[in-house]
Amino acid sequence: MTIEAIGDSTRRRERLRDFLRARRARLTPGDVGIPTAGRRRTPGLRREEVALLAGVGVSWYTWLEQGRDITVSTGVLDAIAGALRLGEPERAHLYSLAGLNPPPAGRTPASEVTPELRRLLDGWEGRPAVLRDRNWDVLAFNETARSVFGFAEGAAHNCLVTFFTSPRYLAMRETWVSAAPAVVAAYRADWARFPGDAGFERVVADLGVVSPDFAELWERHEVGVPAQAVNALRHPRAGELFFDATTLTVADRPGLNLVLYDPRPGTGERLAALTRTA
Repeated sequence: MTIEAIGDSTRRRERLRDFLRARRARLTPGDVGIPTAGRRRTPGLRREEVALLAGVGVSWYTWLEQGRDITVSTGVLDAIAGALRLGEPERAHLYSLAGLNPPPAGRTPASEVTPELRRLLDGWEGRPAVLRDRNWDVLAFNETARSVFGFAEGAAHNCLVTFFTSPRYLAMRETWVSAAPAVVAAYRADWARFPGDAGFERVVADLGVVSPDFAELWERHEVGVPAQAVNALRHPRAGELFFDATTLTVADRPGLNLVLYDPRPGTGERLAALTRTA
C-alpha cells in the first residue's frame, strides 16, 4: 500500500470516528427505549448501549469508534445503523466511511410530483421537459413534450419504450441507430442499481417482445451512464426536430430524473410554430 493510500485510509477512519460519535451523541436513552436513572455527565448514548442495541461486542464497537483498522461486515454496519437510527443517506455514508460500497437505495421509488417539480416542468416553456422515475416511467411532462412526443394525458408512457416503438423516433433511422446502444446501456446501468425491481423487469420483458432491436442490444450487456445526447425525431407536422437532451437527478428524490430537451439551431423555429398551432 502506498503512503498516499495509507493516508487516505487514516483520514477515512478518523471521519468514521467523528461520525459515529456525533450520531451517538444526538440520541438519548429514551429515544431507543433504554430506562435511565439520574443525570448523565455527557449527552447521548454510551458506547456499551450502542453495542448492546447493535448486538456487537463492546470492545469491538469501541475500536470501531476509535478509528482502529479493523474488519467490518455489511451485517454489522446495518446493525449499527439501526441502533443509531440512521436514515438512508446516513447509512450509505457509514458504509463509505467504513470502506464498503454503499447499499442499494431503498426499494420504494419516489413517485410524487410535487408542486415545485410541476412548476419546474412548466417553467421550461416552449421546450420539452419530462419527469421520469427510476424505471423511466413518465410521471409528468409539460405541454411542449406532449406535442413533440405525442404523449396523451392519463396514458402510461415509458421513455425507453417510446424511444424503441414510437414512429417519430424510428423515422430518423440513421440517428436512431447511432443513439440506441447508449440508451440501452444507460438503462442497464439504472437497472443494476435496483436488483429485483419489478418495474425494470416488466419494461425489459415487454419491450423485448415487441422490439427485436431492443432485445438484441439488451443481450450485449453494455453498461453506460446517461449523458448529454442528441435526441432526434420526425414530427408529423413540424418535421425533423433535434434536441440536446440532458438528464438531471432531483436532489431530494434520487429515484426521479428530470429530462430537459434544448432545441438545436433550426429546430427552435419549427418548435415555436408547432407550439403556436397547438
